[in-house]
Amino acid sequence: MRKACLLAGVALIGGGAFLAPAMAGAETLEEVLVSAYNTNPTLQARRARLRASDEGVPQALANWRPTVTLSGDAGRGKYESNQANTRESNRSPSNYALNVSQPLYRGGRTVAQTKQAEATVMAERALLQATEQSILLNAATAYLNVVRDEAVLKLNINNEQVLRRQLDAAQERFRVGEITRTDVSQAEARLARASADRVAAEGALQNSRANFTNVVGYAPEAPQAPQEPVSVPALFDEVKAVALAKNPNVVAADWTASAAKEGIDLVFGELLPTVSVDGQYSRGHDTSSRPAGENRLETENLQATLNVSVPLYEGGGTYSRVRAQKHTYGQRRIEADQARRDSLETATRGWEDLQAARASIKSYESQIKASELALAGVEEEAKVGSRTVLDVLDAEQELFDARVSMVRAQHDEMVATYQVKSALGQMTAEGLALSVEAYDPTRHYDDVRGQWIGTGIEPAPGYTD
Repeated sequence: MRKACLLAGVALIGGGAFLAPAMAGAETLEEVLVSAYNTNPTLQARRARLRASDEGVPQALANWRPTVTLSGDAGRGKYESNQANTRESNRSPSNYALNVSQPLYRGGRTVAQTKQAEATVMAERALLQATEQSILLNAATAYLNVVRDEAVLKLNINNEQVLRRQLDAAQERFRVGEITRTDVSQAEARLARASADRVAAEGALQNSRANFTNVVGYAPEAPQAPQEPVSVPALFDEVKAVALAKNPNVVAADWTASAAKEGIDLVFGELLPTVSVDGQYSRGHDTSSRPAGENRLETENLQATLNVSVPLYEGGGTYSRVRAQKHTYGQRRIEADQARRDSLETATRGWEDLQAARASIKSYESQIKASELALAGVEEEAKVGSRTVLDVLDAEQELFDARVSMVRAQHDEMVATYQVKSALGQMTAEGLALSVEAYDPTRHYDDVRGQWIGTGIEPAPGYTD
């Protein structure tokens, strides 16, 4: 009868420990993802980097615009001479000039630099999406790790309590002579192992909580696993096609190669002529005071010039830089090919992990049912003396191990689904339909692209100058 109570206690921690119903007030995975999206410093820094990259476009466009400079000087001087007619004079010269220079042709460099800057912005947008995916995937994984480790710890605590009652029962039976000292020692050994496993589970949970705090920014509060994993395509061919086309790392690599290609024309433009129009207006005053009287000299100049510069030979350095940029473009294309291979590997690994986890869950469900029946049978047989205490301990251990494995397999299934979403480029606030105000990477770009003047910026949320 005592062992029947023990079996009932073990049954309370069944295979659904990981996908347990959410408690009132429990922290949900969506809430954690929203918090990570809004506050993670790495993601905030990447957004700031994108905004800095946006400024490359107006910097390139500035080469179409005129430059205006105003210069002036004023002075006071005393001059002496041994000439008969002029012995001493005081002079107060002053001059100012307004210069305007308008570039007309720069060898195609302005066009190339603008296209290069635009390609760089697109690459940075893709890298921002990759960072967003990484942060949200890390947050989801950290959350699910805490849920898994809490469930495993509960199983270990329950197992330790069951084995402690089992030891008490074995010692009582030993005192009345039903079993031997060996049976008691076996029960003691199993309890010691369960205690060690419980301590290890506590350590693993603390590590997972620390990682959660690092990623999300605060300690977890009663996290509960979602009832169902997120949806992913049913066929790997669809996963493969989407990953190769929309994975942000692939997109970023393609745009980086485009920027490198424009860099060839940018450097080559230095070998071509440049044409500009310059205008200048200047005015000068020079007041001279002598013993004989005072003279005032005024000058005024207005001129416009068309300037043409044709490079003939510059020592070969520019030619070398053109060749180097061509090699850089080839490098970027190769890196884009490697990005596709990496994307395919990530998609394949996530997909296979998902299939393996789903198959493991089915197997562990069968194992748990069989282990429960086996434990019940061993228990009944032990009552009539056909089974030993060790047989009961082994059956309990098999059931416990199966339940722990089930918790871990359910965790692996959910993590794998998010890894597949990441490979597809869908592990984003938009792809997960999070309730957040999505960051718009085009807003800042549109604001600064045509800006001619001004130094003010909008700081990142939570950060001020």
